[in-house]
Amino acid sequence: YLMRKKVYVKTFGCRTNLFDSQVMMSNLEDFDITENEAEADIIIVNSCTVTNSADVGVRGYINSVEKSSNAEVYLTGCGAHTKGESLFGNKKVFGVFGQSEKTRINTLLKEKERFYELGDLNFVDDTIVEEFVGKSRAFIKIQEGCDFRCSYCIIPYVRGDSRSMDEAKILEQVTTLAINGFGEFILTGTNVGSYGHREERSLASLLRKRSQIRGVRRIRLGSLEPIQITSEFEELLDEPWLEKHLHIALQHTSPAMLKIMNRRNKFESDIALFQRLREKGFALGTDFIVGHPGETEEHWQEAMQNLKRLPLTHVHAFTYSKRDGTPSATMKGEVNGAVAKKRLKEFTDLVDANNLAFRKAFAHLPLEVLIESEKEGRFHGLDQFFNKVIIESTQDLVGNWLNVEDYRVEKDGNYARF
Repeated sequence: YLMRKKVYVKTFGCRTNLFDSQVMMSNLEDFDITENEAEADIIIVNSCTVTNSADVGVRGYINSVEKSSNAEVYLTGCGAHTKGESLFGNKKVFGVFGQSEKTRINTLLKEKERFYELGDLNFVDDTIVEEFVGKSRAFIKIQEGCDFRCSYCIIPYVRGDSRSMDEAKILEQVTTLAINGFGEFILTGTNVGSYGHREERSLASLLRKRSQIRGVRRIRLGSLEPIQITSEFEELLDEPWLEKHLHIALQHTSPAMLKIMNRRNKFESDIALFQRLREKGFALGTDFIVGHPGETEEHWQEAMQNLKRLPLTHVHAFTYSKRDGTPSATMKGEVNGAVAKKRLKEFTDLVDANNLAFRKAFAHLPLEVLIESEKEGRFHGLDQFFNKVIIESTQDLVGNWLNVEDYRVEKDGNYARF
């Protein structure tokens, strides 16, 4: 009888990678999964390559493992396509495999010889993940890849063009998870809103079907593009199961910058959309890149004036980070790092103030909170507006849904006792 080897999965990057890690874990039949890195015999690094610094983070982690542990290291994820060859060539990893190979992980980990198998970029997942280790929300991947070609982004080259998962499989997956007690589902993908594109299917019809499954209390969506919020989608805005928060990627609010970035959205139609959504009571988030090459002081001032007109409550903003192999990487007009940081802070301060004002304005509404974790006697969760709620209680509330009517609005979140 051989001791079963212990596998630790280290995940970098986005929600899609979290899902992919889950798929790998559910396919490990002859190995044990450990959440303790120190006792692992095998470490799988599910890597991210969205910027050059993401590559550095992955490389740094692999180097630190090499120094501190005897575990065998395998590389997968987006970094397998950009850095796999050099890491494999330098014997930093035992094996490299692309996303399309992840369902074969149980076989791959038994290989005696070192291997480098990237697979292809056209595969579609059919693994159904039945539970999520240690989380009260379930992430469901509904599509993979992207047809957009934004000038700063490497992702289409490592994840391929957009293709959608099988609808029956997705609904089966949600049903299984709902039976296992999950109430909140987060739809993820490289570009979620392009679900069903070219296939006579749509995100809106998938949402409707999915909401009819017993046990589904709340559905959240990953990042959408403005163009993907169709009139069919807008018909769903009053549905009680749709979270009252949408994340819509604008990337910039200066028309000149949108052009340079090869974006498809136009600011004037973006603001009209955001105003319609705010009237329906939605909190609104966006993705935004500050300091992309070509962003002059005039462009930034124009962007800020436009941002002040947008009802934004959440933001995922970055200063531009070069990614080799993209059009932006060779563009002129680079923005000084300190200038970009200052612009970023000006923007995030604006959104923080908006968020506080939003929470005060809606403080008469009860909050529907799913409690996710506990730290030092305080329970942390997210409400329907994707805002943090911190609750003091003597009971163990993790995994519970609470309807919180009496709470106080503070700068860093909403607080309550239960």
